[in-house]
Order: sequence, then structure tokens, then C-alpha cells
Amino acid sequence: MQEILEFLSVNGEPVSIWPLVLLLLAALGAGWIDAVVGGGGLIQLPALLLFPGVTPVQALATNKLGSIFGTTTSAVTYYRRTSPDLKTAIPMAITAMAGAFGGAALATILPAEAIQLIIIAALIAVLLFTILKPKAGELSRLRYTGRAHYLRAIMIGLVIGGYDGMIGPGTGSFLIIAMVTVLGYNFLQSSAKAKIVNLCTNMGALLLFVPTGHVLVGLGLAMGVMNMLGGYLGARMAISKGSAFIRIVFVIVVSGLILKLGSDLILAGRA
Repeated sequence: MQEILEFLSVNGEPVSIWPLVLLLLAALGAGWIDAVVGGGGLIQLPALLLFPGVTPVQALATNKLGSIFGTTTSAVTYYRRTSPDLKTAIPMAITAMAGAFGGAALATILPAEAIQLIIIAALIAVLLFTILKPKAGELSRLRYTGRAHYLRAIMIGLVIGGYDGMIGPGTGSFLIIAMVTVLGYNFLQSSAKAKIVNLCTNMGALLLFVPTGHVLVGLGLAMGVMNMLGGYLGARMAISKGSAFIRIVFVIVVSGLILKLGSDLILAGRA
């Protein structure tokens, strides 16, 4: 046990057992939420930020390492059971990776408060749409065909990939609602494609974080195992329950994101 705790050390300091247990439980829950509707970072990233000895940059980097295991597992599970349209998902994923790099650069220019206000406004609009349009996302009714469809898919990947690089929380939720409202996919098909896109944005971030040494590899791998389990369970449940179940979880997660980001903004204003 002591050797394991040393492998999971943070900046040379062995971790304590109970903070580790709580972090791994957070990773399990985050994997489940991410697989269903996205937004698992709402749980996993704060848990890392509260973990003793972890700096904010290390939390962001290690979160990506843990998340990529769960995202890969849920993406494979969705692909095997729902056969998502890769002709749409792959171009979205490639442009999302490019957008994530641009978003990271933009984050160094825009004030954090301005970014948060934009996100909160967008989330409120998404939540209201989902509640007021209960039939949206139940069935796939594609609104465009051919070039028009793929151009809109690419733009979704580019814009939301940029958001993921800029801030991140709720990326999966934004991808799902964009595919439901703009392209006309149902919630299940949208969730399946969102996992493929999210996988590429995580990979893009790790290409930056790993060489710079910000990833806590031992801790990230342990979280990855739990994220994989959560991602597998969440994807299977979403597939078995269908779009109506995903819609309910979506409303809950987006509401949580609004409350979290709103409270962060209020606390920052008081500081």
C-alpha cells in the first residue's frame, strides 16, 4: 500500500488515503456524467483543485489525463452499440482540436469575468430551450444534407472546441445541444458523437500539458481507471434508457453548471 501511495505522490509528497478515496469517487461520478451528457469536469476538476498539494495548472492537466480514459471508453461503447455517423463526427473532432488551440490562446486575452458571463448566458439559453421544447432531441430529423450539413458540423466543432480550450466545463453539454438544435440529431446520437469530439480535444490539451511536465501521471492514471468504469456504466445506461433519459440528466447537469459558474462569479466579485 505504501508503494502505491508513493507512486501517486504529488510533487514528491505521498498522498493520504482518504483524500485519494474521495478524489477517485469524484472521478467515477465524473466519468458517468461525461458519458451521458458531458459536464463531468464540474465534479472532477474542483475535486483536483481541493486535493492537497495540487496546483491549478496541475489540476487542469491531470484532469485531462483522467478524463481521456473515460471519454475513450464511452466513445468505444457508443460506437459499438449505436454506430454514430463518423462522416460527421470525424471532421467535427479535427476542427474541434484546432479550435481548442485557438481557444487557449484567446483565454490569455479575454478577462475571466467576461468569459464566465458569456458561458452563463449561453447555458441559460440552452436550458430554457431544452425545457420549453420537450420534443427536441427525441427523434433524429436531420435539417440539412450534403455540404450544408458538414459545414455546420465543422463550425460546431471549431466553436465549441475553442470554448473547451478557453475554459472547458460543459463542453459535452454544448456539443450535444448544438447537434440537437442545429443538425437535428436526437440526444442519443448527439451524445455518441460528442464523445468522439471530446476525445480529440482532450488529446490536444495533453499534447501541450505532458511535455511541459504539468501532468501528475500516477494520480491521473488512478483517476483514469475510475473514469473508465464510470464512462462504461454511463454509456451503457444512456444507450439502454434512450434520449428521454439523457434529456433529463442534461437538464440537471446544465442547471448545476449555471449554479456553479454563477456562484464562482459572485464570489470573485466579492473578493
